[in-house]
Amino acid sequence: MYAQSIRKAARYLRSTALHPQRLLEKRPGTASWVASLVSGRSLDVGCAGRWIQKHLPAEAHRIGLDCPVTGKQIFGARPDVFADANLLPFADASIDSAVMLEVIEQLRAPQVGQREIHRVPAPGGCAPASMPFPYPVHDAPLDYQRMTEHGLVRDMQAAGLRADALAPTLGSAETAGLIACLATAGMALRAWQQRTPAMLPLLVCAIAVANLLAWLAGRVGPSWNAITNGYRLMATQLHVPTDEPQHSLRVFAIRAIA
Repeated sequence: MYAQSIRKAARYLRSTALHPQRLLEKRPGTASWVASLVSGRSLDVGCAGRWIQKHLPAEAHRIGLDCPVTGKQIFGARPDVFADANLLPFADASIDSAVMLEVIEQLRAPQVGQREIHRVPAPGGCAPASMPFPYPVHDAPLDYQRMTEHGLVRDMQAAGLRADALAPTLGSAETAGLIACLATAGMALRAWQQRTPAMLPLLVCAIAVANLLAWLAGRVGPSWNAITNGYRLMATQLHVPTDEPQHSLRVFAIRAIA
């Protein structure tokens, strides 16, 4: 409840330099990227507020799925299906694309989840995915890992997926500014919780300065891809697994929204 109140308050600052994640305003770019890849029956794994779905093609049949713990209790999500991403309640080769945005880090067994993303799309189906790299622990205790681009490719390939179009989600200057802003915002939150608000004006000003300096550096200087806020990639389903029994429909904890 407290975390949701903080999120609601932060929305009013989203378009200003005072927001600690102002440099992370990448939703329009991510939305157009995903929309250019998906079609047909599309599964949004970890849909939260289902923001991506309104950007998908009109002809796409959109299915929102989220975990009962993180989705319902933290984000107040209302998906079509409540289920575990490591045990998707869909038959083999039954969808055309699966979207996983900022989900892999919250899977207790990410290799299992990626095998599920290999299992449910039809051959040739795609799975746009993204994952943060340097980023604070969030949705604790359900935040388990970070991966380099090489780790992501390794796990996708091990699951039978081909990793294409891998790219950083943020430049190095913006990433440095983002981490500085988030660390400062964390200090401000702790100062507020400890009832020592004297530092708050200084910390808020520091966030604005870090945002502006990082934005400017990102416009005039080259980026160093070894430091980025995260990665996005398009994984393509290569073939239906043959070394496992074919699944029919596995159904559990499903709630259809009328």
